[in-house]
Amino acid sequence: MTTLLYDGSFDGLLTAVFEVFEYRYKDVEIISKGRFHQENIFAEIHDVITQGDKAERVFNKLEQNIGKSGINQLLKVYLSEDPGSEQIILSAIRQSIQLPQENILLNYADPDILKVSKICKSVDRETHRMTAFVRFEKMQDDVFFAKIDPDFNVLPLIRKHFKDRYQDQKWMIYDLRRHYGILYDLENCDFFYPDEKLNLEQYQQKFHDEETQYQKLWQRYFTKTNIVERKNLKLHIQHVPRRYWKYLTEKT
Repeated sequence: MTTLLYDGSFDGLLTAVFEVFEYRYKDVEIISKGRFHQENIFAEIHDVITQGDKAERVFNKLEQNIGKSGINQLLKVYLSEDPGSEQIILSAIRQSIQLPQENILLNYADPDILKVSKICKSVDRETHRMTAFVRFEKMQDDVFFAKIDPDFNVLPLIRKHFKDRYQDQKWMIYDLRRHYGILYDLENCDFFYPDEKLNLEQYQQKFHDEETQYQKLWQRYFTKTNIVERKNLKLHIQHVPRRYWKYLTEKT
């Protein structure tokens, strides 16, 4: 067994896949350095250094075999942070190399391809909910700030949605679990990675003067429009699961 350790980036993962073929490894596993704990003392360790040219060659080959939509599916598997995601992606890439004329991502009889399909559905569901349940709060510097805590690493998947939708205001979305975010400043929409965790304990003190008033108005609107006799909590939870309530101003 050979264990390839990569830096956790998608390019690093594609570089590791390239080196699996380059060194003709058969019995192999790919693991992010951040999650690696050596259990097999007899395993050979191969340290992967991310190389753009190798990652690009794998990317181009995948685009040729399974198209951009197929690459997008493998990207979602990577962003799912599933403990077995690297092995699933490696299996899918191996199959695409062996059967370049077939869309191997439709072969649901293969257990790894079936996992790809299931993971993509889960990631798509979480992505949709993050576009629906994000609530921005206006801060003193006129930046609209939102904090999220998604089950999957969906920030890269929701960036375009918010960039297209809110082009006329500065905004920031911060992932509390993974400690990075997206910042849009009316010109650029980039990821940012703070050196330290953002201190959110007293962040309400940095609200814009208007923010508290708007939140009260929003909460009052939902209270007044709610018809108590038609309240169906079970159905409501089906559409808005409780774990998302923490994002919603109307639920606080």
